Amino acid sequence: MLLLGVDEAGKGPVIGSMFVAGLVVEEEQLFDLAAWGVKDSKQLSAGRRKVLSRKITDAAVDLYILEVAPQVIDELRQVMTMNEIMVRCFAQVLARLRADRAFLDAADVDEARFAERVRVQSGASMQILAEHKADQRHSVVSAASILAKVRRDESIREIEAAYGCQIGSGYPSDPQTIEFLKSWLKARGELPPFARHSWATAQNIKASFI
Repeated sequence: MLLLGVDEAGKGPVIGSMFVAGLVVEEEQLFDLAAWGVKDSKQLSAGRRKVLSRKITDAAVDLYILEVAPQVIDELRQVMTMNEIMVRCFAQVLARLRADRAFLDAADVDEARFAERVRVQSGASMQILAEHKADQRHSVVSAASILAKVRRDESIREIEAAYGCQIGSGYPSDPQTIEFLKSWLKARGELPPFARHSWATAQNIKASFI
């Protein structure tokens, strides 16, 4: 049986893209994932995630990682909620992959509603199960979370290299990220192009300079 796990990284940051990863493995490969110590990406160090990402990629039957740029998120938020954006993104990933059963990390308070909306938008015929904390309950989702998180971290480092700056994690709770946004805005009079301008954090910082 082919199993598909889907999870995201970067839903909440004020800086950078969101990544939604889908991973297809044979059911028998779940034993390999367990033996490697695959778990929710948030419970692993950055170094361990990189090592596991390579193992997971080599073992995958198929995989796809969708990048949703900050500008796209800002534009979509003008016409839909973040939950609706998540449905669309998860559906795009499912539409690219084939499996017998899919496990999703639910991005809605109603797990069944999220699964059904993704099924309809993706046109997938496979069985779809969405659960809260699926990245802690299903190793195939844990593996997808690792792929998404590693790609998200790489993208942040790519931004820093391209612009010659240090931006921290990109999350609103990170003091380094907030200080970076303030410094950028003070020096240039506008938010950086890789920030999510529609985020309340970004708007509040911008308003403080007006």
